Amino acid sequence: MSYYELDARIAARAEPSERAAFIYRTYAHLAGAVLAFVLLEAALFTLVPQQELQQFLMTAFRSPISLLILFAAFIGVGFVARMWAHASTSPAMQYLGLALYVVFQAIIFVPILFVAVYYVRDPNLIPQAGILTLSVFAGLTIIAFTSGKDFSFLRSILSLASAIVIGVMIAAIFFPIGLGLGFSVLMVVIAGGYILYDTSNVIHHYRTDQHVGAALELFASLALLFYYILRILILMSNNRN
Repeated sequence: MSYYELDARIAARAEPSERAAFIYRTYAHLAGAVLAFVLLEAALFTLVPQQELQQFLMTAFRSPISLLILFAAFIGVGFVARMWAHASTSPAMQYLGLALYVVFQAIIFVPILFVAVYYVRDPNLIPQAGILTLSVFAGLTIIAFTSGKDFSFLRSILSLASAIVIGVMIAAIFFPIGLGLGFSVLMVVIAGGYILYDTSNVIHHYRTDQHVGAALELFASLALLFYYILRILILMSNNRN
């Protein structure tokens, strides 16, 4: 999602030093969001016993209705967090939006990380997923910055793809639709598209005061990529076993 305006303050029209400062602030905030996410997950899995985490998962995901509520909450919280993070009148609200989104993502990631930690039991799995995610993200970022191409045309494509995916995921809650390896690969492709789109917005469209909102969008795409790369590794590990 983009929240940029075509005015004199957009980074592409700013002075080189101002534009460079905006880009630095954006990626510094992204790094801070990633670090906060990692620390939150480490705290959860270090301080909360396995049995309590398992009980939480059994309670939260025990029925299709519970899953649907969580899915709706994810969309709703994401919308509110984005709205706050892009609030042009309140820097404090921007940071609150970014913090809200990071915390909620940390909660959403608990099930897949629980599987990776306590069922797959491969200590290299999560680090591998992290390295692959950062490598793909770095590669796509370099492409966006060096090509000079405006990838904003991806917006309609990604919006349509996301709508279809949401429909499929909702259907999978109520019907026995297998979201296997192929679905995860497709989601990695979609996440890559969002990274190109979001990075292009940083280069071409965001205002120089929108670094917090830009960081949130990049973090959302990075989290999506990490989730499905990790899911692919888990599925491949299960197939080997």
